[in-house]
Amino acid sequence: MDIFPEATNAEETLDPPDWADVGELSHRILDDAIAYLEDVRNRPVWCEMPAEVRAFFGAPLPRSPAPVADVYDDVARNVMPYPMGNIHPRFWSWYMGSSNFTGALGDFLAAIQGSNLGGGNHAAALMDSQVVNWMKEMVGFPVSASGTLVSGGSMANIIGLTVARNVKAGVDVRERGVGAMPKPLRYYASDQVHSCHRKAVEALGLGNQALRRIQTDAGLRIDIAALKAAIAEDREAGFRPACVIGTAGTVNAGAVDDLRALASVAAEEDLWFHVDGCIGALIAIAPKNRSLVAGIEQADSIALDPHKWLHAPFEAGCALVRDASQHRNTFAVTPEYLESTPRGLASGEWLHDYGLQTSRGFRALKIWMALKEHGVEKFGRLIDQNIAQARHLTHLIEAEPALELMAPSTINIVCFRHRLDGASEEKLKAFNTEIMLRLQEEGIAALSDTTVQGRHCLRVAIANHRTRRSDLDLLVTEILRLGREIEAAIPV
Repeated sequence: MDIFPEATNAEETLDPPDWADVGELSHRILDDAIAYLEDVRNRPVWCEMPAEVRAFFGAPLPRSPAPVADVYDDVARNVMPYPMGNIHPRFWSWYMGSSNFTGALGDFLAAIQGSNLGGGNHAAALMDSQVVNWMKEMVGFPVSASGTLVSGGSMANIIGLTVARNVKAGVDVRERGVGAMPKPLRYYASDQVHSCHRKAVEALGLGNQALRRIQTDAGLRIDIAALKAAIAEDREAGFRPACVIGTAGTVNAGAVDDLRALASVAAEEDLWFHVDGCIGALIAIAPKNRSLVAGIEQADSIALDPHKWLHAPFEAGCALVRDASQHRNTFAVTPEYLESTPRGLASGEWLHDYGLQTSRGFRALKIWMALKEHGVEKFGRLIDQNIAQARHLTHLIEAEPALELMAPSTINIVCFRHRLDGASEEKLKAFNTEIMLRLQEEGIAALSDTTVQGRHCLRVAIANHRTRRSDLDLLVTEILRLGREIEAAIPV
């Protein structure tokens, strides 16, 4: 009688049965990937998926194996031809960055190595810390500051705002909770602030009303006098002003708050100074435009996104905090199974002590490889290039009577619309929305739309290293063509 019958069963693995076959397929995938990027300009920016492709994604759970070559064929046929489009040179819908091939190789190698960046004594953890140190240097933070790589800007902002809450709470909020705070906290930002900050204050238990949206000036920057008045009003009403959020590039129009003035207000009022730099913090490395974000180095915390103007493949965000002890004290927990040892694997730093994730992907490698290949100075020039392209588009719009600029073009975001004589705001919105949708459906360009100071407009966000001025010339030509076609079809 077999005492251990399970020992007679064949043990399984996910490794391929034939490494030579998988090597051949891998070479094919790599060749296809290179061709995909080489040909990106010649493809539509975006296209609607046919019904049969949509139906493919309703297939049931696979219960038996299939050859990996067939699996890849499914991907090549049903996924690769229908991207969001943000790597295309005429994708300007949202502020995303456009990836880069070396970064994609870094993502592949990171997945092959498979390290968990919760921390420990291994090379990936050291590289993670090195990339954070590089980010600190880019924005002028001291060596003693800390930081963590996260999924993107929303999480990076949550990290900074959480440290601000804990430092300014007036109690040990980790132990006792927000209900024990002697006074409700107030955070301040411009009325152009990104929606992730509302999510942040809600997640922090402070509530949406804790985030005061301050009016903006003609340049869509936070009004400093209105900010000071709001702080005084809240103190008088029994609240505790805790944090001011400066925006280095608003998502709607790219406005940059006066960061130096905000730093002064924060110092005078004993507030935490956080900068949402997910749009524009990295302008600090741009030789022609770095003065636009002067004062960012005075922040207590900064959120930025390497997957935007460093063009890292998604996803890659970064939160930086000036006071490393305040940062760590906000998140560190040391259970017995994660205690450090004097030697060995657990002797390294536990990186999860600086954020919410215990399990963390190896995001640093794709950033590290691209920075090593190109150097930070080239990325700075590419930022200047995008800003110059936005100014070129602005000049085209200003020179065209049929188009109307809707907001100042401070950095690389341009807000405008097509005029329609005698039309109401409602009809103008419908008219311009139709132009936007036809540009997408014809595969010409991807724009987004927004509302600036109550008026609808089209929005071009140029954060793409593949964009050329000729692409923007084409955009204006096609908008005018579509405008004529749509206007001609409107009933008299």
